Amino acid sequence: MFDARIRPLIDPPLNRLGRDMAARGVTANGVTLAGLGLGLLAAALIALGAPGWALLPLLASRLADGLDGAVARATRKTDFGGYLDIWADFLFYGAIPFGFAVMDPANALPAAFLLLTFYVNGTSFLGFATMAEKRGISTDAQGQKSLYYSAGLLEGTETIGFFVLLCLLPQHFAPLAWTFGALCLWTATARVLNARHLFTD
Repeated sequence: MFDARIRPLIDPPLNRLGRDMAARGVTANGVTLAGLGLGLLAAALIALGAPGWALLPLLASRLADGLDGAVARATRKTDFGGYLDIWADFLFYGAIPFGFAVMDPANALPAAFLLLTFYVNGTSFLGFATMAEKRGISTDAQGQKSLYYSAGLLEGTETIGFFVLLCLLPQHFAPLAWTFGALCLWTATARVLNARHLFTD
C-alpha cells in the first residue's frame, strides 16, 4: 500500500549509494546474498530469544534488499539477479515467523497461520507477475523491478513494519500474527479478483 509512495523518497539516495558501491566493484548478487545472511541472522537471534537484538540485522537486511537493485541498475540487470532477489526475499519472509515459533512453542500455531498466508499471498503475487509478463503488461509504480509488482493492501513496507513491531512486542506475537495473516489473505483475494478482471479473455 505504501511502497509506491515511499519509492520516490528512497530511490534517489539508494541509487547514489548503489552507483558508489558498483564503482568499488560490489556486485548486485553479492549485496542480495549479504542481505539474506543478515536476515537469517535476525531470524536466528529471534529463535535464541533476543528479538530486540534482531532489529539491527533485520533492518540492515532490508537496506541491502533495496541496494541490490540500485547496484544492478548502475551496472547490468540480469534475469538471474532478479530471480535471486525474489528467492532471498521469500526465504527471509519465512525465516522470521519461523524464528518466533522456535523462540516460544506457544507461537507455533499463529506462526503456521502466518506462513500459510504468506504462501497464499506470495503465489498470488508470483502468478500475477507470470501472467502479466505473458501479456506484456508492465508497471514501475513500485520502482524498477525484474518482474511485474502487483500492488496490494500489504506490500514490502508494511511487512517490514510488521516484523519490527514483532521484535519490539514479542509478547504480543500471536494476536499480531493472526491479524496480519488475515490482512494477507485479504490482499491475496483482492489480487485474485484483479487478475480475474485483467486476464479473463
